Amino acid sequence: MQNQVVSREQWLEARRALLLKEKEATHLRDRVNAERLAMPWVKVDNDYVFDTPQGKKGLSDLFDGRSQLMIYHFMLGPDWEAGCPGCSFLSDHVDGALPHLNHHDVTWVAVSRAPLAKIEAYKKRMGWKFPWVSSFGSDFNFDYHVSFSPEDLAKDKVFYNFTAIEPAEAHDELPGLSSFYKNERGEIFHTYSSYARGPEELIGTLMILDRAPKGRNEEGTMDFVKRHDEYEGARKTQSRH
Repeated sequence: MQNQVVSREQWLEARRALLLKEKEATHLRDRVNAERLAMPWVKVDNDYVFDTPQGKKGLSDLFDGRSQLMIYHFMLGPDWEAGCPGCSFLSDHVDGALPHLNHHDVTWVAVSRAPLAKIEAYKKRMGWKFPWVSSFGSDFNFDYHVSFSPEDLAKDKVFYNFTAIEPAEAHDELPGLSSFYKNERGEIFHTYSSYARGPEELIGTLMILDRAPKGRNEEGTMDFVKRHDEYEGARKTQSRH
């Protein structure tokens, strides 16, 4: 169904009206960002250990010499054959941001419960460069409410996105983003977490589509998304390079 076709003057009137709402949304985002920065912190006392390409590392090591750490909870379980398409979609946008984040005292790391060998194989398939480590055998994913055991899923409720949800709405792995700060004494603090559609603004493709004539053109949230090597013609294109 095509939108109404009008004169340039009528279009300008409609566009100016929408611009007022866009400015309201921008100002609201600024206020939300300020409140996010003012959130209280929680000290992290658990010494989590991760498997990395350089060997075992603690949470403190993941900061890589910087004071801020952002962890993307990537859905790739121990028995999964491939990473979540939605998490892969978001992760396609990370590598280009890494130099800017690192220069601004921020380290980005993806964490999954899959064994490191499985992570490394999928990372190679996708052609990514960002750091990605395994929390297999650690409580990290469970403590930050992005992994759920069969026992968890057998309960009446599961805690995700700061609320109790039906197990049918959950999964053994779910997505999220968590931020941490390390002070000069080496103390680590959990400053922020976001789940479900919370990290959506990190996906630049969606922000572009929101301004395209057909928008996201979806019936369900990101139902059009595939891993980038699964789109029709993708493998042929890659094979020519």
